[in-house]
Amino acid sequence: MKSVAKAVAGLIALGATLGAASMSSAQTAPDGQWSLAIHGGAGVIERANLSPERDALYRQGLQQALDAGQAILAAGGTAMDAVEAAVQVLENNPLFNAGKGAVFTSAGTNELDAAIMDGTDLNAGAVAGLTRTKSPIAAARAIMERSPHVMLIGEGAETFAISAGLEQVDPSYFFTESRWQALEKVLRDRG
Repeated sequence: MKSVAKAVAGLIALGATLGAASMSSAQTAPDGQWSLAIHGGAGVIERANLSPERDALYRQGLQQALDAGQAILAAGGTAMDAVEAAVQVLENNPLFNAGKGAVFTSAGTNELDAAIMDGTDLNAGAVAGLTRTKSPIAAARAIMERSPHVMLIGEGAETFAISAGLEQVDPSYFFTESRWQALEKVLRDRG
């Protein structure tokens, strides 16, 4: 396989929740041709604030992301497809803030970012400030593969995502009560 490890290393799930404390174990095929490692992303959840049940839910979500990527690689799929699939699992899980469940800006909106890179040719794509595109990682990949740009932000990124046929959602899709409560606490603490 073409330097799959390099492409998989390009996996960036910007802003998911658990941080290095919840690194998931790599999955390796019996022939040793590929491996996949993910992590829960930026931020820290103190163990003292995490019940065993909640911990199990986070670990289950991480395992589902690993399983999605692993299934593609095991079937002979590309590293890029595996990376996108793994990140989409995190984007669709409200426990992680890579998509549904994203943290709020101080203005009370969700603005999503994502980046992806193919290690075989160092081609990359990125988006920032999305508010309606359901899968930021799919938008980043579309930019990498279907545009002359490396990064698009805000309305330009949204317009490109629509033209690429990517699913759009109402901004309320990204809302979760726990993230809203976290924003309110930060704003109260700032006084």
